[in-house]
Amino acid sequence: MEPINTVEGRAYPLGVKNVDTDMIIAAKWLKTISRAGLGKGAFEAMRQQPGNVFDDPEYAGSPILIAGDNFGCGSSREHAAWALMDMGVKVVIAPSFSDIFSGNAFKNGILTVVLPQEMIDRLMEVAKTDPIHIDLEAQTVTTPFQDRFRFEIDPFRKSCLLGGLDEIGLTLANTAGIDRYEQRRVADQPWLVPVLA
Repeated sequence: MEPINTVEGRAYPLGVKNVDTDMIIAAKWLKTISRAGLGKGAFEAMRQQPGNVFDDPEYAGSPILIAGDNFGCGSSREHAAWALMDMGVKVVIAPSFSDIFSGNAFKNGILTVVLPQEMIDRLMEVAKTDPIHIDLEAQTVTTPFQDRFRFEIDPFRKSCLLGGLDEIGLTLANTAGIDRYEQRRVADQPWLVPVLA
């Protein structure tokens, strides 16, 4: 996965509470195991409403989504994170997230930022006209108007996102230690090594 350090750009000012994973990506899109192409199905029901933020050219390609409380509730479908990634979203900012969605987002390289509602309200206003800047290393969200909001993040998640390390990447980062273990195991327990005929 791609490392995240800073993300800057316009943000979709969604602000809706209790957006569940079915709203993010409807069940009919779950027939694929590919992550590619799911962005076109993201927020499909909301996109049917005239004047929605997702089809407004002003926000096209925005890397940030500002949401309401309890974002990503509902089912555990990982396709929700895949759909957001495919539409270019790298950061979701909300007052709270479903634990399962937050975990899926993290494992797929999406930063979830929790901020109080009053800060969300301010960012919703800024998002209508100006870009927002997220600095993962400094753990801050800033605006061109001198707003500076600090957020908390689990140190392990922060390290993984900064390094672009998913579960496979973390394993590969320990290749030398795994090799040493395997060599020691063969030396200590040779009877466990299969004999090839």
